[in-house]
Amino acid sequence: MLRCGDKSLYTGIAKDVVRRVFEHNHDDALAAKYTRGRRPVKLVYQEAWATRSKAGKREYEIKQMKKVEKERLVKSFSRAAKK
Repeated sequence: MLRCGDKSLYTGIAKDVVRRVFEHNHDDALAAKYTRGRRPVKLVYQEAWATRSKAGKREYEIKQMKKVEKERLVKSFSRAAKK
């Protein structure tokens, strides 16, 4: 999940997360339309899944969450990263 410059959250899937975040920030041709106008973006949450299919299902679940639920995920991720 990315935090956009306007404080909104963007959810997507990628094999190479570092490359994908770079693309969202620097490449108009490869960035998602949503993130192009909301730069800069910063990685604030991620999960690893064994298959693209499972990752896609989880992406759908996250996209169905209310913003407050997504913010809880982000908060738990930032706490775990500090340990």
